[in-house]
This record gives sequence, C-alpha cells and structure tokens, in this order.
Amino acid sequence: MDARHAAYLEAMGVDVYVRRGPGAAATLAAAPPRESALDPARPGRSSPGAPTGPQGGGDAVASLDWESLRTTVAACERCELHATRTQTVFGVGNRTARWMFIGEAPGADEDRLGEPFVGRAGQLLTSMLKALGLPREEVYIANVLKCRPPGNRDPRPEEARSCRGYLERQIELVDPALIVAVGRIAAQNLLGTDAALAKLRGKVHGLGATQRPLVVIYHPAYLLRSPGEKRKAWLDLLQAKQVFQRVERGDRVLP
Repeated sequence: MDARHAAYLEAMGVDVYVRRGPGAAATLAAAPPRESALDPARPGRSSPGAPTGPQGGGDAVASLDWESLRTTVAACERCELHATRTQTVFGVGNRTARWMFIGEAPGADEDRLGEPFVGRAGQLLTSMLKALGLPREEVYIANVLKCRPPGNRDPRPEEARSCRGYLERQIELVDPALIVAVGRIAAQNLLGTDAALAKLRGKVHGLGATQRPLVVIYHPAYLLRSPGEKRKAWLDLLQAKQVFQRVERGDRVLP
C-alpha cells in the first residue's frame, strides 16, 4: 500500500497497518501529508441532464435561477412535511461543481442548521470527500427531500415526487460530470428502482435522458453503525474517482 492510499484510509477512520521490516510486527501507520487525488484540469462540461420521473413544480421550476429556486423551496408547502420542519434544507457547495452528492433527506441537525450532512454522518462524509482529495466546498451536496421527515423515517413516494422538480433543477444548474447517490434510498429514488444496495453499488448508472453518470456509495450513517464496511466504502470511492477521471478524459463510461 502506498502512502497516498494509507492517507485516504486514515481520513475515513480505517486503521492501516504496515510492517517496519522483514519479520517485524505490524504497526499502525502514521498518515503522511496528502496530495490531491484529482486532476485539476477541467475540460468542457457535458450538456445538462436530469432524472426522469414526476416533477414537483413542472415547467415553472425548470426555468428558475438559483436564487428563485432557493426562495421557492423555502416557501414550499407541497407536502405535509412543511408543517413539521424547522426550515428547508436546500443544498450547499460549489454551484459549478464537477461532483454532486445526493442523499435522501435532512436529519435533526440538518433541519436545525439548514445545511445537508452536518451531523455525525455529515462529518464522516466530509472525511470521505477528504479521502478523495475533495474539499467539501468544491462539491455540491443536496438531498432528495428538502424537509426532514418526522423521526427520520424514510421518505414517502409522494414526498419525493413533490421535491423531484427542485432536485432536477439543481442538477441542471450544477451540471456535474458525476453524481454520487449517497445510500440506498437516494439511489432508489434517483434511479426509479427498488433494487437492493448490493446490486446498485459497483456499477455506473445512467441518469435521465442524457444518461449522466451516477455511482452509488454507502450512506455514512450506515458506516457509523457498521464500521467494518468502511473498506467496501473505500472501494466505492475508488470507483467514483476512476469514473470521474474517465468522464473528464472523454472516455465512454456507460455500456
């Protein structure tokens, strides 16, 4: 294992052991300073694309700019979740990011602070981004739902439909090279499937009419409950990085 890979794993909280010499006992490796894992070159952007499926807001939402979209989301009452939210959770990050991460819905911390992935799971996601050489502020992060479901229950189909147009417009405005679906529920909603996470990971999916590349990773909340799966999560991140690099080179990534 080279120094960069050891640093990636350390950033995710995965213990890394190395041998000091022939026959020596394994010891915990100290993480050296890291270089960015990403090529800074940014070729021309692909044409916009968005998920297929019912839209929340239709053509009116599809024409909104960033500030109008944020204002519309903040005042949204399209589903019952508006009655229990503290505030909407719109999205955060670089509005021209090449990477876009999409989770399922805000939790209690996100509902309180108005920003996605800010609790313990969010801290781990930030470490996962760091492991890829991606500062959090260089990506764009959003959720399928803009309001917290009570008790952090799973989003209901009608709630996801109500928010769909908002997410579609965010994807169009960001125009990322790669979308990363964070967890099973986000992946199932984006891809319109009920397939298990195990069948969705490790593949490159095409999203919407333009078949924008999408990969699926474990949700960091799951990794907090099942830390033994972090090495599989590392493989997901490696795949995402490889797909991103191929997209940036102009290589074909879908069958």
